[in-house]
Amino acid sequence: MQEKFQNIINGTTPVVVDFYADWCQPCKIQAPILQDFAREMTSKVRVIKIDVDKNPAVARQFQIQGVPTLALFKQGNIVWRQSGVMQKQGLMEVVRPHI
Repeated sequence: MQEKFQNIINGTTPVVVDFYADWCQPCKIQAPILQDFAREMTSKVRVIKIDVDKNPAVARQFQIQGVPTLALFKQGNIVWRQSGVMQKQGLMEVVRPHI
């Protein structure tokens, strides 16, 4: 998983990563917001979800301590990250300068 993840975030398309856990209630609130965001931004931004319980090495690599944590990667580098639920409009404002 880690190698595939590295390939995805190192690409030229910006990637929003949702670090989440199945047991996390705020993560369940974030999920439909991200689905709507992904549909609207489909050709400009890639959105992926990483379950921190199933991918602890990736979570450790990026020092994820709380879920949900959203991170924006551009060519392999984190250009923004935030923990907690984020609304679609706020996420769009963060992402637009990077596309």
